[in-house]
Amino acid sequence: MASNQKLISFDLKAEMGFFKKPDINSGIYLTYNMLHKPALLGILGAIAGLRGYQENGKLPEYYQVLKHLKVGIKPLDSDKGNYTKDIVAYNNGTGFASSEPGGNLIVTEQIIIKPAYRCYLLLNLNDDVEKILYERIRDCKAEFLPYMGKNDFSAWWENVTEYDAEKFSFESNYKIASIFAKTEAVGGYVAKSMSMFSKESKEATFMYFEKLPVSFEEKLYQYEYKDFVYSNATFLKDMNMSDAGDFYKISTGEIVQLF
Repeated sequence: MASNQKLISFDLKAEMGFFKKPDINSGIYLTYNMLHKPALLGILGAIAGLRGYQENGKLPEYYQVLKHLKVGIKPLDSDKGNYTKDIVAYNNGTGFASSEPGGNLIVTEQIIIKPAYRCYLLLNLNDDVEKILYERIRDCKAEFLPYMGKNDFSAWWENVTEYDAEKFSFESNYKIASIFAKTEAVGGYVAKSMSMFSKESKEATFMYFEKLPVSFEEKLYQYEYKDFVYSNATFLKDMNMSDAGDFYKISTGEIVQLF
């Protein structure tokens, strides 16, 4: 890693979270289970003091400034990557929510209970914004209140850690501590992966899958997606995932993907 780069992590937590999916199913607003990169960039923008959405048809300042950042995400305190969900319904009576008389709208949402994620960031300390971001994360300070996908769900962080890191070369068997993107169709990936598991571990192996946003298509202002995996599997070195992104071995001995 270059001398001006710093790889850090922090544990991001909230009592509840909501990462809205852009589609609606049977009158319910659904949430992604996993924190995704565009949502994380919004949290980082709040910490750094960058502006959010100001006008239609224009991406927010935080996204334009931070979209190049390499990030990694690891679920904490989850059930094999999954978090408990609940359904809540409430009235939006602001008068602007509905065309019906009185303007009252009943909103039903799926929410995450006690979401917690370890967020990895590769920062360039020669960049003014990234240096501010590094210092504020380290000091547990923020310009604006960060929240877990919705401003009702304020978030905090702890356990800020710095790492030495090097690119992982896939020359030995390995586990991946973070979620990681894959490049193959799910069926083929599972079949290949099952044949590539090491037999050295006796713990029950799980694989969690979710299609998550990674960026915005900047003409249509729609999410662009990748298929992600979270697993405790030990993979044989023959399963080289280098074409799926950048993998780093950090000073704890863990391997994480930064995307």
